[in-house]
Amino acid sequence: MKFSELGLSQDILDAITTHGYVEATPIQEKTIPLTLSGRDVIGQAQTGTGKTAAFGLPILEHIDLNNKNIQALIVSPTRELAIQTADELKKLGHDKHVDVQVVFGGSDIRRQIQNLKSHPQILVGTPGRLLDHINRKTVKIDNVKTLVLDEADEMLNMGFLEDIESIIKNTPADRQTLLFSATMPPAIKRIGVKFMTNPEHIQIEAKELTTDLVDQYFVRMRENEKFDTMTRIFDVQAPKLAIVFGRTKRRVEELSRGLEARGYHAAGLHGDLTQQMRSRVLAQFKSHEINILVATDVAARGLDVKDVSHVYNFDIPQDPESYVHRIGRTGRAGAKGVSVTLVAPNEMDYLRAVEDLTKKRMTALEPASLQEARVGKIKNAAGEVDQIVNAVDVKDIQSEVDKLTSKYSSEQLAAALLSSVADLEKQNTPVEITRERPLPRRRGGGGGSRNGGGDRRRGGNGGGGYRGNRDRRGNGESSRNGGGQRRSGRDGGSSAASSERRFGDYKRRDGRSTERHSNGGAPRQRREFTVREKD
Repeated sequence: MKFSELGLSQDILDAITTHGYVEATPIQEKTIPLTLSGRDVIGQAQTGTGKTAAFGLPILEHIDLNNKNIQALIVSPTRELAIQTADELKKLGHDKHVDVQVVFGGSDIRRQIQNLKSHPQILVGTPGRLLDHINRKTVKIDNVKTLVLDEADEMLNMGFLEDIESIIKNTPADRQTLLFSATMPPAIKRIGVKFMTNPEHIQIEAKELTTDLVDQYFVRMRENEKFDTMTRIFDVQAPKLAIVFGRTKRRVEELSRGLEARGYHAAGLHGDLTQQMRSRVLAQFKSHEINILVATDVAARGLDVKDVSHVYNFDIPQDPESYVHRIGRTGRAGAKGVSVTLVAPNEMDYLRAVEDLTKKRMTALEPASLQEARVGKIKNAAGEVDQIVNAVDVKDIQSEVDKLTSKYSSEQLAAALLSSVADLEKQNTPVEITRERPLPRRRGGGGGSRNGGGDRRRGGNGGGGYRGNRDRRGNGESSRNGGGQRRSGRDGGSSAASSERRFGDYKRRDGRSTERHSNGGAPRQRREFTVREKD
């Protein structure tokens, strides 16, 4: 549906055209008319579906420029999402000259107080810092017409329920309330009953949650093999820009340090970083100064970086909806994306729950061998060698060049250069990854596992690559994960069996031919793992 069919004014439509929007997404198509009419709305949708414009465009439409009070308040769970939302609203409201400000923790509150003196019509903020401003009386929200609770489930996971209720109580009773959440746990429903007036519930169907542009794979191996497996996948796939998801802050720290030790340009992003450090890491990632970002789910909420080609789930998420959030970071704007999930035998139930939600089976990959990874690293280095050769003026070092060419063959020199650029000596640098508490077994019936042909049966827990039977169970349960975030599981329908695919020859298990990966390597050899785990 075109935006021109949704009841927006010409000024707003011009802003939409200026910023490249063409057609409304499902959440925008369903939300904008309701919001324009003044209805309360509960929208169930994940990051990347266009929620900001879904609530932002109607808010901008209703802003009274002659009113210097805060007319719209958007509450976001993280600093990154708050900043991103404010930036988006500033762009869309630029032609209308709407004043948008953002407040969040970890930043100088005095500067924020100074910015608030401009009398913004729209304020975006995180719960804790908003309450701080309310208590200081530097923010008055008693004239708010529209209140937005964005990523409400994540705010509950982070323990912000009391803060949210305190904020709501400071807004007028006759306000319009918009609530957006990826999941609908009981606490979210209670907010809807307690603080909203006959809300319209909009839910994006599962088929709209994932994109055909993302190729989804999983690799099954023992927990202590994950790090080696992941780095070898990097060497074979050569991701342009990748996000690696870890379950806890400690995991993110260890993974980012381990990747740096092995020569990758990586950095971590989690809730304990200062705002200055978080901003620096994100700037480095967006400029491709680093090409691997390791993050927790919370830190990555609202993260919108172009050109992310790969998403790697080092830890499979405890709830399936988080998986959808994660892979939504790639496969954007018509570009192809790849997601790879590393899963231990005792975590296969969680992988099945993801497949049930997305209605799509992941393709099994065998771990790349050390030799395949070395070949991939060399191939990736060839492009860098071209740049080095083109940048060197031989005349400046002619005498040394003559000495080397008289002593070694061109083949030896080229091999040495490739090996040096590929940094092969770092490929097996010992890395220690602490064992995290295993996820609880998912409860429910209908378990068993499937083999390559789709049969379901009781499966074994063999390690290494995929070797036939894969254990699975059905329904979900709610519990706390290793990082202390409360998640809720969810079950769904069945789907067809998947195929196995190898890194080297890329033969599918069902015998059908597939495209050969551009970085395909030599035949598999016996795996050698150097990761050591603490007990």
